[in-house]
Amino acid sequence: MTVRPVIEPPRRAERTAPRETRLRALDGLRLVAALMVAAYHYGGRGGEVTAAWGSSPTVQFPTLHEYFAYGCLGVQIFFVISGFVICMSGWGRPLKSFFASRAARLLPAYWVAVLLVTAVFALPVVAYEAVSPSDALLNLTMLQQPLGADRVLGVCWTLWAEVRFYALFALCVVLPGANRQRVIMFCGLWTLAAVIAEAANEPLLDLVLMPEYAPFFIGGVGLYLVHRNHRDAYAWGIVGVSWLIGQHYAVRNLWRPASEDAFANRTSYGIVLVVTLGFLAVAAIALGRLNRVNWRWLTVAGALTYPFYLVHEHLGWVVIETLHRDLGLPSGATFALTIASMLLLAWLLNRYVEKPLTPRIRTALSRVR
Repeated sequence: MTVRPVIEPPRRAERTAPRETRLRALDGLRLVAALMVAAYHYGGRGGEVTAAWGSSPTVQFPTLHEYFAYGCLGVQIFFVISGFVICMSGWGRPLKSFFASRAARLLPAYWVAVLLVTAVFALPVVAYEAVSPSDALLNLTMLQQPLGADRVLGVCWTLWAEVRFYALFALCVVLPGANRQRVIMFCGLWTLAAVIAEAANEPLLDLVLMPEYAPFFIGGVGLYLVHRNHRDAYAWGIVGVSWLIGQHYAVRNLWRPASEDAFANRTSYGIVLVVTLGFLAVAAIALGRLNRVNWRWLTVAGALTYPFYLVHEHLGWVVIETLHRDLGLPSGATFALTIASMLLLAWLLNRYVEKPLTPRIRTALSRVR
């Protein structure tokens, strides 16, 4: 009698998502977030833009400035998107490839934007003061903020937050190898550590763990897990806790009691609503509810978002002053034309800077042993 060997059934492999396709709706949401931030910088706050308009934006946009003031929350939406994209980008990728991809994505347009804004502000006809040559050079490293130098780009503080997120994700997830369990552990431990850092009031912990921004990055990572498996209860738990903590920080940092002297009176309900809509929009994309939003022009919109974000604030001041004060165009036309001109500049940066340099930098860094 022949005894057949017992063959063990193969172990059940971790469920993997289908081959990734371009999520064009996510590209569109990026542009929406960038336009929100631009609306805030042009008409939702005071400061330098007041000199560009010649008066407060509350005068230029008597009603709209109250809505534009919520545009600053586009940054939080950016962070949620970043968490989603970075988790997707780092999944199954070695550390060197991940680093090369991130550096090649961020640096070319950033370098040119720093040089461009510095050069424009140095022109005698421009009323805005340029930073010192030494600080301008330091800005090329993206490390000007922790080193206490003047910033060329007002928006670069968000890039410093992004860089710290990339470093945490690379060390904790990409280096050992991304999988569901490791990502869940990363999200849980970062959430707990960020809460402890907030309670400890320790500057070093705040610097590394970023308690006020961590929930948005972590929420985006959780939504990528939802994208991979719509029924993942742990992923939904990560998203829910991140939303709860994130809205708390947004309200704490952006809400002020109503005052006649305030530029705009954001309500706590309005802040929570915008944060919630940001999470819901990314969740809809993660669940495939917006797969029909697949127009090719959205890919172009996504490509323009980063360079637009870099240049729109400071160079926008120059355009606003030229169109409104020098040429006498009305506020609405000036606002629209400034947005259009910054999108055109972003297209030029994407076409003539990012497209030729990004693959070269990625290839060069990937080859280094």
